[in-house]
Amino acid sequence: MKTECIPSGLDCGHLGRRQITLGFDGGKLSSDGGAPLLRMTEERAGILSGFAADCFRDHRLQTRVEHSVNDLLTQRVFGLVLGYEDLNDHDQLRHDPLFAVAVGKQAPEGRKRRAQQGPALASSATLNRLELATPDHERDRYKKIELDFEAADRFFVRQFLKRSGETPPPEVILDLDNSDIRLHGHQEGRFFHGYYRSYCYLPLYVFCGDHLLAAHLQTSDKDGAKDAITVCKLLVEEIRAKWPETRIVLRGDSGFCRDGLLSWCESEGVDYVVGLARNSRLQAEIADELALAEALFESGDFPARVYADFDYETLDSWSRRRRVVGKAEHLEKGSNPRFIVTSLLRDEVDAHVLYEHGYCPRGEMENRIKEQQLYLFGTRTSGATLHANQIRLYLSGLAYVLVQAFRDLGLAGTSLAKARADTIRAKLLKIAARVEVTVRRVWVRLSSTCPFAKAFADVHARLSMSPLVVM
Repeated sequence: MKTECIPSGLDCGHLGRRQITLGFDGGKLSSDGGAPLLRMTEERAGILSGFAADCFRDHRLQTRVEHSVNDLLTQRVFGLVLGYEDLNDHDQLRHDPLFAVAVGKQAPEGRKRRAQQGPALASSATLNRLELATPDHERDRYKKIELDFEAADRFFVRQFLKRSGETPPPEVILDLDNSDIRLHGHQEGRFFHGYYRSYCYLPLYVFCGDHLLAAHLQTSDKDGAKDAITVCKLLVEEIRAKWPETRIVLRGDSGFCRDGLLSWCESEGVDYVVGLARNSRLQAEIADELALAEALFESGDFPARVYADFDYETLDSWSRRRRVVGKAEHLEKGSNPRFIVTSLLRDEVDAHVLYEHGYCPRGEMENRIKEQQLYLFGTRTSGATLHANQIRLYLSGLAYVLVQAFRDLGLAGTSLAKARADTIRAKLLKIAARVEVTVRRVWVRLSSTCPFAKAFADVHARLSMSPLVVM
């Protein structure tokens, strides 16, 4: 029978005449020495505490509750930011006193209940009740924490409005895009998508600059823009409630060029700049420009781009004529025409400026989606139900919002101001630390050889100067 013991005296060869020996006997150490910075960020932004209060309903018997919804949510989201993607990770992580300090546990080295000592943090089984709660909480014995999806959707845009200040901007641009989340099991809503050549979900994301406004889970058996009106209606309602005079512009690729969405924008006074899939009729409209672009390319005049501006109407899918801008481009591989449709008037912005500076910047949104999915585990939708996987998408979204607040509050003006979540994690959060808990103080002794100690101190100073949130 295999015995469970702490390994020590592990021989790892020699360094010259010195033997290299490893052992897990260094005392109470943590690899997450930067976790208190997340606690400081949360205390000043109030993201997780606000989400817990506004979006969750706790139907548990409170006299028997050890871990509040806020504690569970903070533990789970901090775990994502620190690189722990699975619930099972918390079965070991719950023994880390520094992580318990970051979450806010009063007894970080453990708590006593029913005359038994136990870890300060929740186990994966307890966290599981948060993620797998069902709407039918009255009949479910264990999963009695209910999430209000509409309140969650509103929370993200309200958080954006809160962090954007009181002065209304003249214009906000809402970027819409889909991304695939591949499925490797038999989750609810599992369908094969021909373009992605896999079974997947097709979530809809909305960003405004670097800020996440919506992460809406969709199945891949229908059009990726099928819920765009519903999502945008809620966002526009919230934005106009605070900034009634601000101009709102929707921006998306050709997957969102649907007459229903465009007509809704026109009826609601929302402008749009949306990609338009090319076809033979559109290419015929810019035939002269394509010929000119080819001639420029052959003459060596780069870039070989010529723009056209015209009104266009489809044969049967559009309800009206709309302004279309065509880019006639010629590359080494040949002609490369592109088109966008817009509600913006010609005397407001000309074709070249609209395409290059009004439409093309939407590509930056794809980097934000990649950050949320790849480095904050937005693709971890292994729950059995759509309900559970939407909750996991919200949690990943909250992790992104927390990292963005960390950038705004702690990294502004530094070389890491635009750093990705994984870079922030590697340089500022994953630092070796020794933890000592006394009656009056928690000592967190960070590595003396940390190469980013100066940056860490600068971030701490910036966070310390930010006011605490009032709940």
